[in-house]
Amino acid sequence: MGASSRDLASRISLRQLRVIAAIADHGSIRLAAQSLNVTQPTATKALKEAEQVLGAALFTRTNRGVVPTAIGEAVCRRARLVLAELRHAAEEVSDLKEGRGGRVCVGSLLAASARLLPEAIARLRRTRPGVSVQVVEGTNDVLMPALRIGQLDLVVGRLSEFRERTALRQEILYDEITCLTVRPGHPILGRPDLTLKDTLAWDFILPRPETTLRRQLEKAFHDEGLEPPAARIESVSVLTNRHLAMETDAISVWPHQVVRRDLLDGRLVRLPLQLWQASGPVGVSLRATGPTSPAAAAMLDELRAVAAAIREERRGDVIFME
Repeated sequence: MGASSRDLASRISLRQLRVIAAIADHGSIRLAAQSLNVTQPTATKALKEAEQVLGAALFTRTNRGVVPTAIGEAVCRRARLVLAELRHAAEEVSDLKEGRGGRVCVGSLLAASARLLPEAIARLRRTRPGVSVQVVEGTNDVLMPALRIGQLDLVVGRLSEFRERTALRQEILYDEITCLTVRPGHPILGRPDLTLKDTLAWDFILPRPETTLRRQLEKAFHDEGLEPPAARIESVSVLTNRHLAMETDAISVWPHQVVRRDLLDGRLVRLPLQLWQASGPVGVSLRATGPTSPAAAAMLDELRAVAAAIREERRGDVIFME
């Protein structure tokens, strides 16, 4: 780093970094000021001071609000990382002083939403009741960028076959299979020698195109020489999809752990079709560099413990014996 770079770094304040990151997050100086509980003139002044130090404009005004310039994008990315590290430092100090505090923000993909993550959170809250947990549901295209810039501490769910490895490290927790399910009494259940082609006579409830599960399902159909089902209903909402699956004749697509209890209780019925092409590992993604906060490390330990129980439970599960 040259002398000029050191000079710039020493003249940019944390207050200015917070304002820059907030403006980028909200697309508005007014909303950024509100989120930071400061006045709009205060936020504007902090932005102008930072731009003067850097010698470049960080945002431009458009009819959709303010958007970062190319330099602004770079500064915002670094600002978020700096602020995330400071948050982790504060959490670590709290942990050292009190032993049980901290905060962890987890990104959740569909495969983790019904059992893996909820059970891990419950275990964490029993052992570390002072830890606060925020869960952000979404898809890889939204969660992975948030993880890289420090807005999330980790992301849990099915790992993409095209691994999101840039600046990340990933750990496989267990392998998951994909199930096609229908409501009890569905007409397709009486069809002998059911094939994947037979399912195309019904509507499907599909995950969105950017999800790993959707890509893997489409590959399963392509491998059979079939066009994938039309996207009549697209959703990654567990509650919405479960209700539709139980109340309509649509065929739903699920990671097994998400609907395991529904299958055992008879609320849904799994079609006797093996979709190994649509199966894959469930795991956790973290940033490759920088320390993991104590709260995030504790969450990771609990995820590993729940995953170990799932792997052990699966040894006697008939669905994996077929």
